[in-house]
Amino acid sequence: MTIATSALHLVDRVSRLTGLGRRRLDAEKLIDAALAGQDRSAFGPEFGPEQFAEGLRHLLSALEAEANLSVVGRLAVRWDTIRCMRNLLRLRQEEARDPSICETPIRRPLIITGLPRSGTTFLHRLLDCDPMMRSPSCWQTMAPYPPVRGRDRRVEITERELRTFARMAPGFRDVHPLTARMPQECTEITAQVFQSLRFDTTFRIPSYLAWQDAHGHALAYRFHKRFLQHLQHQSGDDPERVQWVLKCPDHVFALDAVRAVYPDARIVFVHRDPLKVLPSVARLTEILRQPFTERQDPSEIGTQVTNRWHQGVEAMMGAADCTPQGAAICHIHYRELTSDPLGTISRLYAHFGMELGDEAVRGITAEANREKRGGYGRNVYRFADHGLDPGRERGFFAGYMRRFGVSEEIPAI
Repeated sequence: MTIATSALHLVDRVSRLTGLGRRRLDAEKLIDAALAGQDRSAFGPEFGPEQFAEGLRHLLSALEAEANLSVVGRLAVRWDTIRCMRNLLRLRQEEARDPSICETPIRRPLIITGLPRSGTTFLHRLLDCDPMMRSPSCWQTMAPYPPVRGRDRRVEITERELRTFARMAPGFRDVHPLTARMPQECTEITAQVFQSLRFDTTFRIPSYLAWQDAHGHALAYRFHKRFLQHLQHQSGDDPERVQWVLKCPDHVFALDAVRAVYPDARIVFVHRDPLKVLPSVARLTEILRQPFTERQDPSEIGTQVTNRWHQGVEAMMGAADCTPQGAAICHIHYRELTSDPLGTISRLYAHFGMELGDEAVRGITAEANREKRGGYGRNVYRFADHGLDPGRERGFFAGYMRRFGVSEEIPAI
C-alpha cells in the first residue's frame, strides 16, 4: 500500500464517521453547475439535456446504489461530469461561430476492436505512426479546445492528471501505460454524453450497464462523429487524404451503431487466447476502480469480465458471419502482430486496398522497436485471484477460438 492509497483509506474512514463528503450526486444540480448561469439552450439541440440527461440520471443512480463510492470517487464523478458537460457547451459555441464544422466529412475510419488486452493498443499506436492516419490523443479527448483566454496547457494538465491517478492506483502504468500524447480509446469520447462503457470499467454499476445495453448506442456514436468533426476541422487535414484510426474493445458491443454512423468504416478484429485476456482484464478493472470505491469483490469482477466478454465474442462471431459486414472486416491475431508488426500491418493495408508509404514504414518500424513490451511492466495474473476457473473459461470460449482459428497460449489446467 502506497502513501497515496493509505491517505485515501484514512479520508474514507473519516468520511464514514462524520458524514462529510457524502453529498448525493444530483443530475439537475450538476447540469446547473456546468451551465454556471447560462440557459440550457446553450447546449444546442442535438446533444443537450434532452438527449443526455437520461443516461446521466441512470449513471448517477447506479453510482449511488451500487458503486460503494469513496470520497474520492464522489469528487471524481462530480469533476468528470461537469468537465464533460462543459466540453459539450464549448463544442456548441464553436459550432455557432462556424456551422461548417457539422458538415466536415469523416471518411472511411479504421476502427480497431476485439478482445481487450489482445494487442489493440499496440496496433493503434503503430497505425498512428502513419502520417496519413489521425488518432484522438488523450489530451484532446479531455479538452477538445484550448481555453478562450490564457496559454494552452492541455497537454501539461492531462499529463499531471495521469500522474495523479497513477499514484492513487498503484500498478496502473504497468498494466496500461498511457501519456497525454498517446492515442486514446473512443469510450472517453462517448462518455461526454454519458452513454459509454467506460463508466462500467471504472465503477461497479451493473444497472447502468443493463440500461446501456437495452437503450443502445445511437446517440453515443452520433456524438462520436461530431467530436471527430471538431478535431478534423481544427487540424485542417484534407478528409479525402487523411483518415481516422480509432480503437476500443467495447466497439464490439455497438457494431450496429458504428455501422449506422460510419457506413464506410473499416473494422479490424484483434484475436487472442481468452485465457491470457481474462485475468489481465480483471486485474486492470480492479486497479481502475481502486481509488473510487471503498470496497471491491475480486471474484465478482472476474465473473463480470467472463460474462461480458462471452457476449463480446458472440458479437464478433455474428458480425463476421454477416456477409455485408464480413467484407469490411480484417482479422488479426495477437501472436502474428507481436512477432511481425510490419508484416501484419502490410496485410491489413492490403486487405482494405490502402497504400503503406515509406514514411509510414519507417515510423511503424521505429515505434515497434522503441520500447520493450510496449511499455508494459511484467505482470503475473493468477486465475484464482478473481475466482476464474481456466477449464471452465476454455469451454466458454471454445466456439470463438474455433471460429477464428485462435491458438492456445496457455493450457487450461
